[in-house]
Amino acid sequence: MGRKGAGVLELAVLGLLHESPMHGYELRKRLNMLLGMFRAFSYGSLYPCLKQLLANGLIIEDRPPEEPNVAIALQSRRSKIVYKLTAEGKERLQELLTEAGPASWEDEGFGVHFAFFSHTRADVRLRILEGRRSRLEERLEGVRAALARTRERVDSYTLELQNHGLESVEREVRWLNELIGRERAEQEKARTSGTTQDMPRETDG
Repeated sequence: MGRKGAGVLELAVLGLLHESPMHGYELRKRLNMLLGMFRAFSYGSLYPCLKQLLANGLIIEDRPPEEPNVAIALQSRRSKIVYKLTAEGKERLQELLTEAGPASWEDEGFGVHFAFFSHTRADVRLRILEGRRSRLEERLEGVRAALARTRERVDSYTLELQNHGLESVEREVRWLNELIGRERAEQEKARTSGTTQDMPRETDG
């Protein structure tokens, strides 16, 4: 897994463990639901990630009590280890949630960042949404230019596939426009409300 993919997986693991401690199997299922919607998720990449997070002190293992039978003990430990976030892990998660650069709005990272928007500052959410929209608008220009060049030279099925891709991007841009509009309205409402609360009251006389 590349550096970008490792960063996305780190955010996903820390974010899920922030919600609740989990067994490895449960964590795998939740990650598949979260990451599988946006890209192929390899289970083989999870355990190296957990090992690194443990080494960095970002998570800990809560192991079950020792069993007298060695074989039972090994099976028990594997099946019952619970991963928990440490204080350092919580700090690292907050650090990752403040990142609003290109990695947070590319295809690989946007969905995971969006999944944890409820834990993300409003200004960071807005930057990520606007960055994602800009990236997709660039993609739209490229797709439209390619369609204009190749429309007369491709068969009807290829043309349908290209149109489908174009419509998918256009649909996401409309969705982002709605989200950005709501985010800006909420921020303006909060700003106005704060200003109103801070205004001195008029006194009689």
